[in-house]
Amino acid sequence: MKYKRILLKLSGESLMGEKQFGIDNNRINSYAEQIKEICDQGVEVAIVIGGGNIFRGVQAEEGGMDRTHGDYMGMLATMINSMALQAALESVGLKTRLQSAIEMKEIAEPYVRRRAVRHLEKGRVVIFGAGTGNPYFTTDSAASLRAIEINADVILKGTRVDGIYTADPFKDPTATKYETISFDDVYSKGLQVMDMTAFTLCKENDLPIIVFDMDTPGNLRRLLNGEQVGTIVQNEG
Repeated sequence: MKYKRILLKLSGESLMGEKQFGIDNNRINSYAEQIKEICDQGVEVAIVIGGGNIFRGVQAEEGGMDRTHGDYMGMLATMINSMALQAALESVGLKTRLQSAIEMKEIAEPYVRRRAVRHLEKGRVVIFGAGTGNPYFTTDSAASLRAIEINADVILKGTRVDGIYTADPFKDPTATKYETISFDDVYSKGLQVMDMTAFTLCKENDLPIIVFDMDTPGNLRRLLNGEQVGTIVQNEG
């Protein structure tokens, strides 16, 4: 396999599938099957998932709610998604551990870096919930931070688009896809990959990001087998 240890970042919205809200069972089960494929090949998998299908702190702020309060509510939404994904993974025979950045001892372990790494070494899928545990940080930032802490080889950002384009491919039919692009070029071209905090963490720690279409079954396995899937963002040289 091209990478030994990965951090898979999934958006909460991706779990909606064809629904307008919540969790589509077919979609989450498809993700579980894809993750099992690569675990069976010996890849160590950590996961961070967003909560936008349930609640977003930014939306709460727009409605007049205090941003900090809204962000904590968003962290709880990520825990609901994390628990749902954990159940789906265990239903296909994977061993998992859910770690939370906010203490919820009845449903998750507290986040402890050394313990997380040990779980990965033992072949368990580790899901990191509740973001960083701090308001004003997105789950993209949590994914970058956790990936660096556990010494992941790459962040795989699963989306509904098959890579990074010169423009929004849903709005601009002339948009072309990048096979590879540097962090500096993403900055200079103003492309949206992750929020700036998360993106800068990856750049400064020389951690590549691959943006790919997670909704197409088999893409995750093909990517890790070295096929050209999605767009890779990395430092030049």
